[in-house]
Amino acid sequence: MSKPIPEPIKPDQLEDLALAVVKADRSPQLATIDGNQPRVRPISTVKLEGFTVYVPNFRRYGKTAEIAANPRVEMAFLDDDYNQVRITGVAEVVDDRAILQEIWDSNPLLRNYLGSVDNPELILYRIVPNRVLYMKGWATEYHEVPLGVPKRSS
Repeated sequence: MSKPIPEPIKPDQLEDLALAVVKADRSPQLATIDGNQPRVRPISTVKLEGFTVYVPNFRRYGKTAEIAANPRVEMAFLDDDYNQVRITGVAEVVDDRAILQEIWDSNPLLRNYLGSVDNPELILYRIVPNRVLYMKGWATEYHEVPLGVPKRSS
């Protein structure tokens, strides 16, 4: 069986292709480090600004301590056609009340679980990308997505 030859990707399409994967994945994966052990888990995203991803969390969850000890993370996204995006970046705690309120107002699930935007269990991370990779289907090679001015996504 011969290796499939992927269609070439035009550089000016790369960002849009990668953003489409990020938007399509309903259960992206977040990788953190727990001492010397990687930890991967499905997470929810609540806001996108280009490849900057906002992720809510409960303070009592293990990833809170892991991110506090080492904020370097990686996220993996996969769409129904097996197109992949990997975002490597740094997790920052978001304290901006306007952003918290915007996300709170647009997310009934958060309101259902936490009851109030002032619930001390709520922590919001902004994953700021320093590298984005895209792979089309089973092509077996990643393409570096240029990072520039973020597009407003949602």
